[in-house]
Amino acid sequence: METKYIFVTGGVVSSLGKGIISASIGKLLQARGYKVTIQKFDPYINIDPGTLNPYEHGECYVTVDGMETDLDLGHYERFTGIETTRNNSITTGRIYKTVIDRERHGDYLGKTIQVVPHITDEIKRRMLRDGLDEGLDFVITEVGGTIGDIESAPFMEAIRQLRWQLGRNAVCVHLTYVPYLKAADELKTKPTQHSVKELQGMGIQPDILVLRTERHLDDALRMKVASFCNVDLECVVQSEDMPSIYEVPVSMQRQGLDAAIMRKIGIPVGETPAMKSWHDFIRKQCSATREVHIGLVGKYDLQDAYKSIRESLNLAGIYNDVKARLHFINSEEVTSENVAEKLAGMAGIIICPGFGQRGIEGKIIAAEYTRTHDIPTFGICLGMQMMVIEFARHVLGYADANSCEMNPQTTHPVIDLMEEQKTITQMGGTMRLGAYDCELIAGSKTAEAYGDKPLIKERHRHRYEFNNQFAEEYEQKGMRLVGINPTAHLVEIVEIPTLRWYIGTQFHPEYSSTVLHPHPLFMSFVKACSDGTVKA
Repeated sequence: METKYIFVTGGVVSSLGKGIISASIGKLLQARGYKVTIQKFDPYINIDPGTLNPYEHGECYVTVDGMETDLDLGHYERFTGIETTRNNSITTGRIYKTVIDRERHGDYLGKTIQVVPHITDEIKRRMLRDGLDEGLDFVITEVGGTIGDIESAPFMEAIRQLRWQLGRNAVCVHLTYVPYLKAADELKTKPTQHSVKELQGMGIQPDILVLRTERHLDDALRMKVASFCNVDLECVVQSEDMPSIYEVPVSMQRQGLDAAIMRKIGIPVGETPAMKSWHDFIRKQCSATREVHIGLVGKYDLQDAYKSIRESLNLAGIYNDVKARLHFINSEEVTSENVAEKLAGMAGIIICPGFGQRGIEGKIIAAEYTRTHDIPTFGICLGMQMMVIEFARHVLGYADANSCEMNPQTTHPVIDLMEEQKTITQMGGTMRLGAYDCELIAGSKTAEAYGDKPLIKERHRHRYEFNNQFAEEYEQKGMRLVGINPTAHLVEIVEIPTLRWYIGTQFHPEYSSTVLHPHPLFMSFVKACSDGTVKA
């Protein structure tokens, strides 16, 4: 069949969960046997979120081909199992850069370059590209921000034009908020009405409304929204607060969201797919009662900063029949005097990734404490580097051991800048990014976690590496280098085999963990945590 296009927009406020709804739609259509992709269009002018502080935009997700993207792509991959690429994440910055580069090249033959048609044409080209190039059944396009944002106007105009060009092959799903006013004891639909009115003012009539709500909406309220917004009643669905985001696809299916989309596009609905594996996962999630408390030692006191790590731990907990209770531990506040108190009751510790000097000494102190007290520890990217530095200081005896990122004058640079990075002057998009091969040492805990595979491929986002000059000393003193890149001979994984579970990875395994296929390292780590101390 011809490729169908679903545009997901949002109104009233941000952070309503457009990414979760987009991922849920993708999952439901996959369950019906369709080939699907999901793409995110972000209106900000940055080329990508790679240089953004996590406090600005949450986690920076990385695709297999090395594109730094919005965290919503993590939701897309975890829900659908699709490996996204740079084509799945587009910003205003990338759109404008493409158009300006073409103008400089002379491609427009002297035309005056304008938002309409040149910017909107480039947006449309990218919105259509995946469907045209890959023979997909559905392309789901989520537009960031909210209706009325000045930055998103060209995207809305592009959608308006595409809806007219594509006819029944395109639908618009609009997500809005229905607030509850406690003083009046009422749910209010006026914000939704205003949001839809603004969308209509841009020439777009939504086909389906998803009402984000903290309280159940009755049929009378849904009927009111339907009549005021020119939408069929069956096309007004509610997205209530759920115990878990993974229950959202089940809720959307129960309300017939996927069926409504298919009817609007003109495809026979057929039987509702069973989604057995997904329902088995939900049942497993609900049946877990024992709790395992895991500390995340990092410097970003923001849930979205470590989103993929949190979700990977939650998924691994469910498959290990436990509930992973996660506790943020601010590494800036960790000292030698209080580390025992800060880490008290934790069955395991994640030493989180990040960049820069702030908070690293607290991570090093935490790594020493967990190493000397045999607490399961998982260091990711910078976290692995802190484990390496701690070992150099307290086992190898190099008191000034450090990373050249933190102290360029250190006489023992156990973490050093990659050779090819030394001539780079720009920050954005210049790190070691994307999936690289890694050979595993047979007999290691890491290899066992991966099912004794000799070769794996994992995603990276970093500039600094383990300094191979010190490799022999580490091996002799008990920290094994158990994962090596076969081409560049870079150290990817370290572990201390004499401890219960003490592993650091230069890559980011959290990017590869999905609902139906949790990452093996997180599975192994949570199992080690659940087999040991559990906080009461």
